[in-house]
Amino acid sequence: MNNELKNRILSSIILLPLIFFIIIKGSFYFNIFIILCLLVSLREWYLISKKPALLIIGSFLIIFSFYFVYYLRNQGEFNFFLFIVISCIATDIGGYLFGKFFKGPKLNRISPNKTYAGMLGSFIMTVIFGLLFYNNLNYLELTKSDISTFTIIIYSITISLFSQIGDLTISFFKRRAKIKNTGNLIPGHGGLLDRIDGMLLAFPSIYLILKII
Repeated sequence: MNNELKNRILSSIILLPLIFFIIIKGSFYFNIFIILCLLVSLREWYLISKKPALLIIGSFLIIFSFYFVYYLRNQGEFNFFLFIVISCIATDIGGYLFGKFFKGPKLNRISPNKTYAGMLGSFIMTVIFGLLFYNNLNYLELTKSDISTFTIIIYSITISLFSQIGDLTISFFKRRAKIKNTGNLIPGHGGLLDRIDGMLLAFPSIYLILKII
C-alpha cells in the first residue's frame, strides 16, 4: 500500500464521520460548512481557470450548484439529500476500487486514470449503496420513504452518471491547467474540487430533472 492510498484512507476515516455529523446536525453548522466549502471551491477554480470568461462562468456554476446543495438540505427531503451524497461517494469508491483492481482499457484522454471497469464499478457500487440506504432507513432512525426498488436503481444510475460527468469535467480543466489536483487541502485526495466535482453537477441536475418530470 503506497503512501497516497494510506493518506486517502486515513483522511476518509477522519473526515467522513465529521461531514455526516455536520450534515445531520444541519442548521448553523451546516450553513457555515457550506459557505467555507464554497469559498475554498471558488479559490481552487480561480487557480485552475486560465481565462477571465471561464473564471466567471465556472464561478457562477459553482455558486449555482452550492445553492441546490443548501436548498435540498434545508428545504427539500432530507432522505433524498443524503441519498445523493451517499451515491456520489459510492461512485467515487466504485470507480477507484474497480479501476485499481480490474484495470483494463482507458475511458478517455481527459482523465488517464479512468477506465471502463471503473465506470462500471461506479454504477454498481452506487446501486448497492442506494439500495442499502433506502432499505435500512429505520435503522438509521430516518423516516421510511415510499419508493420502489426499481426507482432507487434508476435514481442511483442517474446520479452516478452525472457525478462521473462532473468528475470528467473538472479533470478536463485540470489537464488544461497542467496540474494533477485542484489543491492539496485533503491528504491523499487533493483539493476540495477533486472530491466534490461529482456532487456539484449531480445536485442541480437531479433536482431539475425531478422538477421537469
